[in-house]
Amino acid sequence: MPTTTPPLLGQGFHWQELAEGDRFRSFGRTVTEHDLMGFVALTGMQEPLFVDVTHPNAMGGRPVPGVLTYALIEGLLLRGMVHGTGLAMLESDMRPLAPVRVGDTIHAQVEITEVTPTSKGNRAVVTSAVRVVNQHGATVMEYTVKRLLAGQPDHMGENA
Repeated sequence: MPTTTPPLLGQGFHWQELAEGDRFRSFGRTVTEHDLMGFVALTGMQEPLFVDVTHPNAMGGRPVPGVLTYALIEGLLLRGMVHGTGLAMLESDMRPLAPVRVGDTIHAQVEITEVTPTSKGNRAVVTSAVRVVNQHGATVMEYTVKRLLAGQPDHMGENA
């Protein structure tokens, strides 16, 4: 029987595994009518633009709120980058650039722009630049995000 614990599947990065300039791409996610209706019901964003299919709008199609696009991408990134290692989201600056509509498939392109270890504890502030891209290759959103990430467990098996 092995004496060490095997690696945990799906574990995100510890801060020591990331460096400025590292780049990643998320899986894609198609935005559905169910996503839109569930989100506007949950948040109370009952704007006719989002809930009335006959409502005329300047964006065409069934646009979704920018914060829904942001939430879907964050869900993809959390699973791939910081699942189990993320301690806090400290700051985010989101810039929607083009509409996302029901039926669009979006993914994220991420670049680590800064890794700053904290003065105490086994953790660091990791800053990322995120580009959200649709199925046509158009950038529909950009944002920066600062997260507090845990460090690799020490030899005692604990995170300080």
